[in-house]
Amino acid sequence: MSRSIYSGPVFEMARQQFVRVADHLQIHEMDRDRLLYPKRAIAVSCPIHRDDGRTEVFQGYRVQHHLTLGPTKGGTRFAPSVDIGEVAALAIWMSWKCALAGLPYGGAKGGITVDPYKLSPRELEALSRRYMQEMIPFVGPHTDVMAPDMGTNEQVMAWFMDTYSMYQGQTVNEIVTGKPISAGGTLGRREATGRGVAYLVGRALEHLGIPAGDATAIIQGFGNVGSIAAYSLAERGVKIIGVSDHTAAYYDPAALDVAELKGHITRCGQLAGFSSQSLIEPSELLVQKCDILVPAAIERVITGENATHLKCRILAEGANGPTTPEADSILHERGDEIFVLPDILCNAGGVIVSYFEWVQDLQRLFWEEAEVFDRLYRILERSFQQTITRARRERIPHRMAAMAIGVNVVQSAKRTRGLFP
Repeated sequence: MSRSIYSGPVFEMARQQFVRVADHLQIHEMDRDRLLYPKRAIAVSCPIHRDDGRTEVFQGYRVQHHLTLGPTKGGTRFAPSVDIGEVAALAIWMSWKCALAGLPYGGAKGGITVDPYKLSPRELEALSRRYMQEMIPFVGPHTDVMAPDMGTNEQVMAWFMDTYSMYQGQTVNEIVTGKPISAGGTLGRREATGRGVAYLVGRALEHLGIPAGDATAIIQGFGNVGSIAAYSLAERGVKIIGVSDHTAAYYDPAALDVAELKGHITRCGQLAGFSSQSLIEPSELLVQKCDILVPAAIERVITGENATHLKCRILAEGANGPTTPEADSILHERGDEIFVLPDILCNAGGVIVSYFEWVQDLQRLFWEEAEVFDRLYRILERSFQQTITRARRERIPHRMAAMAIGVNVVQSAKRTRGLFP
């Protein structure tokens, strides 16, 4: 594709990753654009009445990467950084993630360019409902199923579901996942990504022969994913020695009390103010010595500048796209020093349990929490084994192996279905 509407550093990172995998798989040049570029991209204007009487228009996006295996699936992000390139990259990564996990989905992503923390509750509801209203012609339970992401939550999903249902004249629980239990959500969805990260870290520790009780961890990003991953790791005996969010970073080699951290977050809504003694610069937190480093915040935090200085044994990518291609090359040069759990494997717990929620909504039959997590861990175990086996067999990095599996699945399905004339 000579010209494209997709640009920016996040999309370029996704493109470079795909090119590396396509070269490894020897995918013909004529087949690459069809695998990489999204099927559909939607841009909408979302006007709302502000509390002060003004009318303000926000830009919203939704990108559906492919519908070859089933409906598309992906989160909705409310953040100032949202643009079409970022959304497209996240949709592409979601495609490989779903294919690696064996889910009948293509990847999607959406969002609005807004700082949700600068909206009142009424304004947030108005913007959420307007966005879904604009998306109604393009989404559906068998076309595109939304979920929460950065800046959105269970309440926003409930507003999405209600807006779509009002236009359909009936309750359509399965149009979104990540909903409250009272609105058709599933047990375990909120904890799924963080607990999935902890499960895979546990498997990596076993693989490396490191007892969990002897391990230390640093969590960069203490939101939903990072805090639950920290709590779950602590339950396994791992000592949490560093945490951060967008307001503060703390490091204490003697260990931080996760329960006290969570209590502070509950009271204050942020890490700032937790302690004055263990404060550290956020950029310095990433390069402190630890057994497990979990980047669980935003993209592009492990870079060509700091990858050389990482002192972890396991890099568990709780966020999407935290490691740049330049950093990947450095990690590969470091050989077996760092065991990478790539994002499309490590943080797949969220979309896997979202799939379970969608299935339960369609069937109107809901599972107990133990069944949800039993099924989740079985899928993660299979994906982990497939990734490790392929990496060992082909002598390639774990990210390359995981993406190769995902790309192969999508490529095979497209080849089998053919190209509509």
